[in-house]
Amino acid sequence: MTHEILLAGFGGQGILFAGKILAYSGLMDDKEVSWLPSYGPEMRGGTCNCSVCISDDPIGSPLVLDPSILVVMNTPSMEKFAGSVKPGGVIVSDSTMVDVKTDRTDIKAFYIPATELAQKNDLAGGANIILLGKLFRETGIVSAETFKKAVEKVVPAKKAALAANNLRAVQIGMDYEG
Repeated sequence: MTHEILLAGFGGQGILFAGKILAYSGLMDDKEVSWLPSYGPEMRGGTCNCSVCISDDPIGSPLVLDPSILVVMNTPSMEKFAGSVKPGGVIVSDSTMVDVKTDRTDIKAFYIPATELAQKNDLAGGANIILLGKLFRETGIVSAETFKKAVEKVVPAKKAALAANNLRAVQIGMDYEG
């Protein structure tokens, strides 16, 4: 099984961090992984995307052009990448920040108000992780236990207190019905 994942949004939304958590989750499940960040010159506020591949087999290229999974955090990214999702694929969108929906019927699309949920739960900057929680629930790409280990690995030691917030954020995403 191979998952080709594209995460996209603006710089500062935690796209690269979310991609890193996905990559570490794959590593911890003994999968082959790649993580390829890409961002515009502005970094904060500029365009940002991240390609992550998680596979049982060796990965030929880290670049994801036709994702099986798309996680989007802004409207320009939805407009740019939704058409490239493979038939049978999945889109997980932050409906607080993305004001369009896909009209494709050959994929599954999930719209979750991640930014709004993060603000309501005092988890500023946690929308990216809430989206991962929804992704995990809908795809089973990794287990909650694997995700927990990945968060503990990726969150720097000097910010260890943030690990608990990330775990709360993923649970909010997993629990979201809609």
